[in-house]
Amino acid sequence: MDIILTQDVPKLGYKGDTLKVRPGYARNFLIPQGMAIIATKVNAKIMEENQRQASHKIAKVKQEAEELAAKLADTTIEMVAKTGTSGKIFGSITTLQVAQALKEKGFDIDRRKISLNEEIKNVGSYTATLDLHKNVKATINLVISPENA
Repeated sequence: MDIILTQDVPKLGYKGDTLKVRPGYARNFLIPQGMAIIATKVNAKIMEENQRQASHKIAKVKQEAEELAAKLADTTIEMVAKTGTSGKIFGSITTLQVAQALKEKGFDIDRRKISLNEEIKNVGSYTATLDLHKNVKATINLVISPENA
């Protein structure tokens, strides 16, 4: 079933994208939640007109995302975690903790826009990817150190 997304859907697409998804997923989840509409000629023209009218706003948002990505390019976030004697973290570092650490540095980024490239369960250096805009992604470095060191 062809649909047009009315908002960004993680791991599926961005607002205005036309996608082919399974009919049950569209009818039972995306359309009732207001995340998508059925892709007809009329709906496609409506979405195209809405995007045309909002194009200057979209350009401004993209520019802000590019500026933020430039600021984040050389950023290293240092975090402290409780560890055992072998350097293994009790639990793991989550995107919420990364978002809080970024907020302390002055960057207000939603945790849903942060993706960790691997699970952080040990002390060391890691990278995280920030999805700031449809076409703008930034990478930051994370340094995890033990609490008692």
